[in-house]
Amino acid sequence: MTKFSVLILGSASASPTLNRNPTSQLLNINEQYYLIDCGEGTQSKLREHKVKFQRLHHIFISHLHGDHYLGLIGLLQTMHLLGRTIDLHLYGPPQLKEIIDLHLKYSYSALRYPLIFHPTQAVQSEIIFENNQIEVSTIILKHRIPCTGFLFKEKSKPRVINPDAIKLHCVPKHAINKLKNGEDYIVFDTKKVIKNEVLTLKPAKSRSYAFCSDTKYCESIIPQITNVDLLYHEATFMQSEEKRAKETYHSTAEQAAQVALKAKAKSLIIGHFSNRYLKLDNLLNEARFVFKNTELALENSVFEIKETQ
Repeated sequence: MTKFSVLILGSASASPTLNRNPTSQLLNINEQYYLIDCGEGTQSKLREHKVKFQRLHHIFISHLHGDHYLGLIGLLQTMHLLGRTIDLHLYGPPQLKEIIDLHLKYSYSALRYPLIFHPTQAVQSEIIFENNQIEVSTIILKHRIPCTGFLFKEKSKPRVINPDAIKLHCVPKHAINKLKNGEDYIVFDTKKVIKNEVLTLKPAKSRSYAFCSDTKYCESIIPQITNVDLLYHEATFMQSEEKRAKETYHSTAEQAAQVALKAKAKSLIIGHFSNRYLKLDNLLNEARFVFKNTELALENSVFEIKETQ
């Protein structure tokens, strides 16, 4: 069973508080780490959870409001001080590279490791990263400045070999990989075809996580995130502040739940809470009234997406 989990490092909006850091999350897919947004205090939270910075290879920044990236330069510098030499891939708005370059220029600094920048755009969704396990695409959000969410999707998994059936039909080892890829087995001597489903089991379903950062209520994202296993959606305000949410291009807890409901998401976590809310129970209750399977994206919480057949 492979891991697919989200660790909440920060869930505040605008500025840090005594109890909440600005937005940052660590996605663990089969022990590969992906950092999503990097507000102030992110590297301290990573240390708290004993995450080795050397294991971070990909960082995704949704947009250039400070509460989503002001912890980044400090993290990059710390990686340099710790002697990092391996590549680091950074995904974000084009101006982010300019910000980093200016900081390095005026602090007379340089990074000893390659920082590979992948610019994103907030006009049309696109695949920005993929390997043999996952595919990451942007989600076009509606905020005051260009802003993208990120959809992480596992690729289709190979079928699982049924050892009892393999033994029964005397299938040789060299045929195993073809079986995993869905091919039938043809007996060499008799040319008899043994169907793949006789020799293999269905693989676990591919899992998905959608990170929807700062955005006003936006139904246009629903087709892309339909049937997502876990949806993170910002919920800066309660519905009583709907006017304020609309003016600032943010969402209410009720609106986040409406998106989850219409997208047929399996689970919803809400975050990016306004600092006006010292207690978050009312936000949670408001969302659960619309979409029952909702949780708060509280710092240090871990949300795991389990494998299912």
